[in-house]
Amino acid sequence: MTVRIGEKAPDFRVCDHRGGMVSLADFKGKHVVLYFYPKDMTPGCTTEACDFRDQHEQFEQLNAVIIGVSPDPVDRHVKFIEKHGLPFILLADDQHEVAELYEVWKLKKNFGKEYMGIERSTFLIDKEGVLVKEWRKVKVKGHVEEALEYVRSLGE
Repeated sequence: MTVRIGEKAPDFRVCDHRGGMVSLADFKGKHVVLYFYPKDMTPGCTTEACDFRDQHEQFEQLNAVIIGVSPDPVDRHVKFIEKHGLPFILLADDQHEVAELYEVWKLKKNFGKEYMGIERSTFLIDKEGVLVKEWRKVKVKGHVEEALEYVRSLGE
């Protein structure tokens, strides 16, 4: 399945940081900012999560929910949330099912080593479940503000 702007976003059902099952369909009627990041507690991922945290109220005012997705297990998500006061859902995509649906599970290279991992990406899904915007190979600086502006442009 290929993810395409203007088409229904792929639905999923995966465990959140509270141990409950979450699906995209649970958020029908809201804009969904679905962001994928490589790993809890790392510098870039912490900065991105804290930027989303700091803008959380503005997203809420625009009828948007933020959902973070990484391959980390539930217990690591709980520590990440507690340490940084994150007010949004983190999904434990430990089998990278959601990452594969959104085509962000990629071969990566770091210090000459190759491995599979998350390519930092964000997807904006409208109230009807349609993918309206994607940001791939995200650079953290300024990204959350750009996403917020795009959500603002959609209106409530």
